[in-house]
Amino acid sequence: MTTLLSVNLNAIAQLRNRRDVPWPSVVGMGRIALASGAHGLTVHPRPDERHIRFTDVPELSKLINEEFPSAEFNIEGYPTDSFLELVESVRPKQVTLVPDEPAQSTSDHGWDFQANHNLLSSVVARLSKSGMRTALFANANPADIPWALDTGCDRLELYTGPYGSAHGNPVVLQHELDLLAATAQAATDAGLALNAGHDLNVDNLPALIEHIPELAEVSIGHGLTADALIYGMDATVKRFLRACG
Repeated sequence: MTTLLSVNLNAIAQLRNRRDVPWPSVVGMGRIALASGAHGLTVHPRPDERHIRFTDVPELSKLINEEFPSAEFNIEGYPTDSFLELVESVRPKQVTLVPDEPAQSTSDHGWDFQANHNLLSSVVARLSKSGMRTALFANANPADIPWALDTGCDRLELYTGPYGSAHGNPVVLQHELDLLAATAQAATDAGLALNAGHDLNVDNLPALIEHIPELAEVSIGHGLTADALIYGMDATVKRFLRACG
């Protein structure tokens, strides 16, 4: 299967927010990414709106619906009332629930599925009733799979931060890769589809996909945006698409 590429626009929005001006345009960069072959866009509107603003979400939804109807819109976030009302107002194809505290600079761990079972089961049921696919952010831990499955979610998004940060240590990198593969196998055996994200780039993507051939989608922001500063968004998206196979 082909692993789909969703371009995370958070870093673009964070750059825009450094000044009281409308550039770089989040919608404009999203349009370039989709026109260059990306399969979708991802955003993570946090409560303090330090990068993606809540007002960006309907604008990006309109971009996809009117210009790229086959593309996917993936909205990530912690399931506060305001977040759930936002996603229900635009109904993206996928909602990825993450266990972020408001002060976190970025997502850095998956859910404790056992401790948050009632919350996640309730939210998954609510979103599924509205026709949205649900994905839950997950650590690389095969033992978590039964609890994750019991929430009723459609997919897991494997947190690949430890794998990405091990780039200078081949032994640790291989350990993290093996752990991700074992978790993916357990999830696949349980009938869950798989996404992945965090600190992925054109160098570490091929090995990840080789070890997890059933990987449906990767969401990439920081590494892709960094490369876009060098190569431009169009060429960068194409480089990442090649890395996805």
